[in-house]
Amino acid sequence: MLSSQAYDIAIVGGGMVGLATAIGLAQANLNVVVIDAGHTDAVIGEPRLRVSAINKASQRLLENLGAWTYLDTSRATPYQKMAVWDKDGFGKIAFDANSISETSLGAIIENDAISYALAKRVGEFDNITHIENQRLERIAFGEREAWLTLANGDNVSAALVIAADGANSWVREQCKIPLTFWDYGHHAIVATIRTEMPHFATARQVFLQDGPLAFLPLYEDNLCSIVWSVPPERANELLAMDKVQFERNLTAAFDGRLGICQLESERQAFPLRMRYARHFARHRLVLAGDAAHTIHPLAGQGVNLGFLDAASIIEVISELQQAGKDIGDYAQLRALERWRKADAMEMIAAMEGFKRLFEGTNPLKKAIRDLGLNLVDNVAGLKTVFIQQAMGNKSALPKLCR
Repeated sequence: MLSSQAYDIAIVGGGMVGLATAIGLAQANLNVVVIDAGHTDAVIGEPRLRVSAINKASQRLLENLGAWTYLDTSRATPYQKMAVWDKDGFGKIAFDANSISETSLGAIIENDAISYALAKRVGEFDNITHIENQRLERIAFGEREAWLTLANGDNVSAALVIAADGANSWVREQCKIPLTFWDYGHHAIVATIRTEMPHFATARQVFLQDGPLAFLPLYEDNLCSIVWSVPPERANELLAMDKVQFERNLTAAFDGRLGICQLESERQAFPLRMRYARHFARHRLVLAGDAAHTIHPLAGQGVNLGFLDAASIIEVISELQQAGKDIGDYAQLRALERWRKADAMEMIAAMEGFKRLFEGTNPLKKAIRDLGLNLVDNVAGLKTVFIQQAMGNKSALPKLCR
């Protein structure tokens, strides 16, 4: 039991971004506490519904943190190809890792499997205290430190608090940091699907009139995770259908590309909203991951953006510590805030542009998007640029992602 303990860093949130940040800061010899409202167990049995497309930059981060070796490789699916097409048009594009001499473009992994690997790695550090199944009750910020009170009455102080507690961040709300947000007008339906034909380690996405439908390859040849973005009324219809009706609708929506689709899990839906915190940092506070920003899942970049936050925070805070500077002073955190805001806004703008271009039936818009897809597909140099972007390879990556 903790009664009162002082740390360099207090991280609120024990998900993927929070744990990754803790490891990197511990590697830099900082003393870290992670306050985790839940607990992550090993992932066994049926696939979990929430999966992520981990790009190469995120994979390199996990490798450099020493967490990749703890990942259950039987649950991870490296994908070699991507295929995207417009259902009611002639536009299509296909990416292949072999075309740029890579073995894969990324990997589809269950979120809980990533969190478990990170938690295992966290357990190796004497300078990380991982408090599980415990919520915060109070938080206060002073000139030199922040104070946190847990629900069990224990107290923690730290020079810096990192809020990695998700889209509905308690810390962000307590600090009254305003949000810029809009509703995408979509709900995402997620489920595990067994397909008649094997997926051949290919991630596929079709743009329908009412939103994108993605089939992400899982660790069995005929098993996929789907993310189907549709308006709320359509989501309710699809959830209300019996199993056979849903399977027929899904198979038709996907053009039967993998044959008949069979539902292997429950169906879940959640509303899609863009959120962008007005401040990513304040005195003694930094926001990370979904606490700072959420984006449309049509390109599967949400967790990769969160891992970029983690790597950037690790890099900047480590350098401040080594230089003997105050790691929680807002004047020292402003450059980090600008960096993360710029990356997030770039991704938000790209996702919004894609969404607007591919929704609706406007003939001119359809012609532009179909010509655009085919142009990228047929111009080798341009295609390579898009492949590298999809893999997370871009300029100004944090050191741990290179």
